[in-house]
Amino acid sequence: MTLTTFALVRHGQTDWNAERRLQGSTDIPLNDVGRGQARDAVAVLAPYEWDAIVSSPLSRAAETADLIAEGLGLTVSRRVPELTERSFGPAEGMQAGPELEALRVPGGFKGAESEDEAADRGLAALEALAEEFRGQRLLVVTHGTLLRVSLSRAIGQTLASVDNAALNLAHHHAMDGWKLEYFNGEPVMAAAGS
Repeated sequence: MTLTTFALVRHGQTDWNAERRLQGSTDIPLNDVGRGQARDAVAVLAPYEWDAIVSSPLSRAAETADLIAEGLGLTVSRRVPELTERSFGPAEGMQAGPELEALRVPGGFKGAESEDEAADRGLAALEALAEEFRGQRLLVVTHGTLLRVSLSRAIGQTLASVDNAALNLAHHHAMDGWKLEYFNGEPVMAAAGS
């Protein structure tokens, strides 16, 4: 049985995260708190042996990956454009309120990538990585919404929001699909009857 293990890590905090603004595909850099979160993630990831690390090309994920890689004595293999965060279109940069609500439509926002489109793209990227790195341990640094919708689709269960720089440990098997072992740093309890 060839199992591919994934650490799926959301980037560290940005100023827009702290201000509760929708980031989406806008390229907002890490702040100092986010850099600290990335460095702190090394201790959680170090007990595992990682074969490779990849990330989204957006700077907040790329820098998080670089900091983690440095702490683990690795180098980032590449940036994967399909791991870019879900586009929220004209809603990017907005905070909760009437202006944002005016853009809301079922499944997202006007002019934005739908949740289904983001889940399709994200899961396809993870499946391609599972094929490429079959039987290995891969560290992937990407974005909260993309991770949430992709993992929810992969395991057939709706997940809560993904914490910055927390460990999400998943396993992929070509026959059995995806199993989530840790979510936001906590063990995942198997659903009754599964």
